[in-house]
Amino acid sequence: MWLYLIVGIVVGLILGVILGFFLARKYMMDYLKKNPPINEKMLRVMMSQMGQNPSQKKINQMMKAINNQMK
Repeated sequence: MWLYLIVGIVVGLILGVILGFFLARKYMMDYLKKNPPINEKMLRVMMSQMGQNPSQKKINQMMKAINNQMK
């Protein structure tokens, strides 16, 4: 009787950890899609601080590269 209880608790904990991991991963992926960590304005400011004068073409290329890396 005790053995079944202990095995059930251990299996339940393992399943809970696995399910929690995948739910948290899904939530974070959706959050990052809706709220990207870097946008065009932030990228323009960052490049200006590094002493570069970014063109719109360069900004678009970098944003495309960042978005492709997020996928």
